[in-house]
Amino acid sequence: MKVYLKRESIERHKTGCLVVGAFEGKKPEGLAKVIDKRLNGLIAKLFKDKDFEGKPNQIRLIYTQGKLPAERVLLVGFGKEKDFKIEKLRQASGNSTKAVRDLGLKKFSTALAQVKIKKVSDYEISKAVTEGGILSLYDFTSYRTEKREEIKKVDEIALLVEKEDKEIKKGLDDAVKISEAVYIARDMINHPANTATPTYLAEQAKRIAKKSGIRCKILDRADMERLKMGALLAVARGSDEPPKFIIMEYSGGKKGEPPVLIAGKGLTFDSGGISIKPSEKMEEMKHDMAGGAAAICAIKAAADLKLPVNVIALIPATENMPSGKADKPGDVVKAMSGKTIEVISTDAEGRMILADALTYGERYKPKAVIDLATLTGACIIALGYHASGLLGNDKDLIEAIKKAGEKSGERVWELPLWEEYEEQNKSDIADVKNVGGRGGGTITAAAFLKKFAGKFKWAHLDIAGTVWEYNGKPYIPKGAVGVGVRLLVEYLRSQKPEARSQKSE
Repeated sequence: MKVYLKRESIERHKTGCLVVGAFEGKKPEGLAKVIDKRLNGLIAKLFKDKDFEGKPNQIRLIYTQGKLPAERVLLVGFGKEKDFKIEKLRQASGNSTKAVRDLGLKKFSTALAQVKIKKVSDYEISKAVTEGGILSLYDFTSYRTEKREEIKKVDEIALLVEKEDKEIKKGLDDAVKISEAVYIARDMINHPANTATPTYLAEQAKRIAKKSGIRCKILDRADMERLKMGALLAVARGSDEPPKFIIMEYSGGKKGEPPVLIAGKGLTFDSGGISIKPSEKMEEMKHDMAGGAAAICAIKAAADLKLPVNVIALIPATENMPSGKADKPGDVVKAMSGKTIEVISTDAEGRMILADALTYGERYKPKAVIDLATLTGACIIALGYHASGLLGNDKDLIEAIKKAGEKSGERVWELPLWEEYEEQNKSDIADVKNVGGRGGGTITAAAFLKKFAGKFKWAHLDIAGTVWEYNGKPYIPKGAVGVGVRLLVEYLRSQKPEARSQKSE
């Protein structure tokens, strides 16, 4: 898809369809007012008759009948101006872009990048409009064989602007690169588990690394055994698919500067193991590797954007399957850290494989550690489907992730991680057990991970409720969301190079 800037007056611009935003009110303002004058008051009449009121994401198509060079004008509502923020602009761009696609048009122009938001830069506005448009058009068609000719696609989007400066162009270019990373993450997650195996994830990581200039190393079972990754190997025992441990390193910062470490859960299918899940909706467990996909694609985006930060991504990848070789409830395994874990439920496997990933990550002496995983159904009970759970041991890191969530539209909500919750994970026969009971399940899962995070600044993102979209949102179609990619990129963008230097092992 081609997305580009076009500097031209809306009154002179020739296009099949021109998207224009309008705030909620009694009459058109701004660009809508300019167009209304050329259309002899048609938009004003729509407002007056309440056929279009500018409410959030409201859509109205107008045929200009030769009164403008644009054949059609698509109005999209912004809502009330006092409530208008960057996320609403992103949504308006997504909804309007989908509406144009549904018209069967291959090309169109949008004037949404000309809107002004208080204390928001032209870069952020251009980026949001481009992201909203591109992300809304995602369509997973890999397995469709019938009626492919009916699939509608947009090939070209022009951002109509008053000035063509570097910041606006950079906003567009960055959004294209970030959106590409989100597309790849969505593809990985949408693929069924007989395609997206641990080996597939490793191959995708190597391909991405080669293209984006990232170092990549894959550890096999023998390597894990040598490193004594007992927790990861215990989960992998039940599957015939070989486990993989994916290591990706991007060096955009100064040599020797401590990296940000991202650990993503790469459970390519989770049956629950011996503690098997109910059959209903088990097919959705193909997306249990979404944290791993986000980690791979976030480091890709960081490299493509040439962010001045060092980043490490670690993805433990395996299936969790029942078999005669599978780990069992009551087993005790020794993690890479040397700590022993009593397995209460084999369906609490995500924290097990992340425990070894966090221990492996210690060798990099990271300045911050962020893990993300579809870890607990309890997080969906607590927060629903609109926010990821956030827990950690460092206030500044937590606040930085919150800000990144607000800016990217991938919102998070902090849950407590008090010492009292750690009591629930105490085992009578081992150092820790992998389930702390029903109460506070999201928190006790994080408390388990905290035990393996060491003394580093660490945050945990539980994306169980935000990984999948069931109904479709303005720029998030049904299916995989690719959640975490834009959030992590926004966090990495906020990082400033440190003055001190520390060599990693």
